[in-house]
Amino acid sequence: METIVEQLLKRALDALRGRGVIPDDFTPDVIIERPKREEFGDFGCALPLAMARVARKSPKDCGQDLIETLDLPPDLFEDVSFAPPGFVNFKVRPEAWFSGLEPLDRSPGTFGDTDAGQGQSVLIEFVSANPTGPLHVGHARGAVLGDALGRIMKAAGYMVETEYYVNDVGNQMATLGRSLHARAQEAMGLDGEFPENGYQGEYIRELAALFARGEGQDFVPKSYEDLGPADHNPAVTFAASRLLDRIRNDLDGLGVAFDQWFSERSLHTGGQVPVAVDSLLARDKAYRDDSGAVLFRMPDDDEDDRVVVRGNGISTYFASDIAYHHDKAERGFSRLINIWGSDHHGYIPRMKAAMAAFDHDPDMLEILLVQMVTLTRGGEVIPMGKRSGQFVTLKEVVDEVGPDAVRFIFLLRRADAQMEFDLDLAKAQTMENPVYYVQYGHARVASIVRKAEGMGLTVPSYTDEFGARLTLPEEGAMVKQLCRFPAVVASAANKREPHHLAFYLMDLVKGFHSYYTGYKHTQKVISDDGPKTQARLFLVSCMKAVLGRGLGLLGVSAPEEMHYGGDDEQD
Repeated sequence: METIVEQLLKRALDALRGRGVIPDDFTPDVIIERPKREEFGDFGCALPLAMARVARKSPKDCGQDLIETLDLPPDLFEDVSFAPPGFVNFKVRPEAWFSGLEPLDRSPGTFGDTDAGQGQSVLIEFVSANPTGPLHVGHARGAVLGDALGRIMKAAGYMVETEYYVNDVGNQMATLGRSLHARAQEAMGLDGEFPENGYQGEYIRELAALFARGEGQDFVPKSYEDLGPADHNPAVTFAASRLLDRIRNDLDGLGVAFDQWFSERSLHTGGQVPVAVDSLLARDKAYRDDSGAVLFRMPDDDEDDRVVVRGNGISTYFASDIAYHHDKAERGFSRLINIWGSDHHGYIPRMKAAMAAFDHDPDMLEILLVQMVTLTRGGEVIPMGKRSGQFVTLKEVVDEVGPDAVRFIFLLRRADAQMEFDLDLAKAQTMENPVYYVQYGHARVASIVRKAEGMGLTVPSYTDEFGARLTLPEEGAMVKQLCRFPAVVASAANKREPHHLAFYLMDLVKGFHSYYTGYKHTQKVISDDGPKTQARLFLVSCMKAVLGRGLGLLGVSAPEEMHYGGDDEQD
């Protein structure tokens, strides 16, 4: 419905330009809003305010010009009117809203799918944590965001691939190897010096014991330097491979899967890093200083030039990232979406400058920053620090509260907003728990459908007659909400903000719970009024389909049965 209103207004603007009412170069964004007050209709647009500045007329006159120029479809709108200070408001006929449920009934499994993305190819890279330890709860937020965004964008008509970039090169891998080697020496009763900044977690001791008993027998007695390259030797390979397996398993437990796992080391062994550096030098986007180091020229004078190759010939992480993003762009994607921790904010202009250095559009790279998570239990903050070993792993949280709670609660906030994750609330089976609240709504409508089928009633297919039988204001409100679902999915995809869908589901369930409890003794879904029962069963089945589809796009299950301390069944 929003799309119809938008297209009507755009055609009216074209006609007004053709008549000279507004200048030819006046091409404003047509933004469709939903008025907060019901008397203002279903949709509004502030075009008259924008038109007044160029047409030299009052907003009221501009609004009248728009309304008179609109080519309105018959029987779609109940009213189209101007409202101060400069809005054109549209009120849709109730029967027109109800007709929007026909495609939902016809294809419930794909309802919400649109072509908003117009087939753009998108690569979403997320999590990408170093394989130096288990994923912690902070990683879970980025994992959930990336996975849900991929699902939603696919539904909105984007061609989406997801990727995990494995940072398996450099100092952190060397520190991992040194930490494992020292703990393995301890396990074998040898004197080992633990690195000052080593990884302290118990998982290192567990891996070290395995290493010492197995393939590490020949390597533990040697000094670390004798094992081979500091970041690529038997100790590093042993620890990293097992930690990466654990990361895969933990993500699988959260319902997160990747189309590709991309190794940073492959950029070095395949030669892409030195080729990228040489190309930057050839393009004069980088230069050598007196020490022999290679520095990337930052186009902004406020930014210092960045080292890509040190004076000793060893490349930096930035060099790998340049080669990686050049590789991603060369694969033919229209958009590259990276989900990073908020502490990487200063890295954004560097990567965009690197994209431009290779003649890629820097705007094709989108960075979503995710704030860290504060974990609480019993009102107390749980301290976390990866190097110190004091952290709560992703697996521990999923095991305690379940993947559905982790996913839904993380998706209730903008990615860049601070977040407190209350473990006690997340596992509570009460209506205060947001995921329980929405899932219980799905289970409740499912129970009504089951009851009807148990009584020999069949959930009917769409017919225009049902709209006239759903006369309660709450029923009309639910019909409107259900019809909004495709627009919400498209908006969440285009804005890269899955939380819009999570809040939509909560609002949808809120309306149903209110309807259910408010009328269960006077206006039951299943009653002696056969025609009314048929119409309400159809509405309930639509509610079930949209809740199930919406939860699925968030990667959350839609249970058919749940139990609550109140009255589960309508009768």
